[in-house]
Amino acid sequence: MDAVRLIVTSRRALAAGGGAPEILTEVWQAQALAQAIGSRLAVAGPPELRGEALGLTELAGRGCGVLDTPRLAPGELRAAQLTELGDARQALSCLGGLLGEVGIALVGLACAVDDEGTYWQCMEAIDAADESRDRVREMLRKLADGEQHRVPEREAG
Repeated sequence: MDAVRLIVTSRRALAAGGGAPEILTEVWQAQALAQAIGSRLAVAGPPELRGEALGLTELAGRGCGVLDTPRLAPGELRAAQLTELGDARQALSCLGGLLGEVGIALVGLACAVDDEGTYWQCMEAIDAADESRDRVREMLRKLADGEQHRVPEREAG
């Protein structure tokens, strides 16, 4: 499945909400998807994104690591369903939106939970989602910069 479809699926699942376990599962799914997208971009994406994409992979991996790994049935891990990236700009733009929504969901959850362990898990996951989103923004900036430099070359030819 392509990245944008998986991101849209994740956004819908996150918006559906539920209790703390469901929200944390969706946050974990989103970070795992960000990790998979970062990995794909690091290996086969535009050359100007490869370093940032590797950083995204590491940050999103940390985002998964601060959360308890959810019990998912075979086929439920969205990141494993990623078969193609499609347009890098569109995928990154959608991923940035998803990571922003992850942060918002985590803030809401942190404000509502009674147990301290879940609260601190949310705080660390907020930080990881924010850093991942910053990395996505940087990649989008690099794509835009690269396009600005290529346009004059096409006009000159």
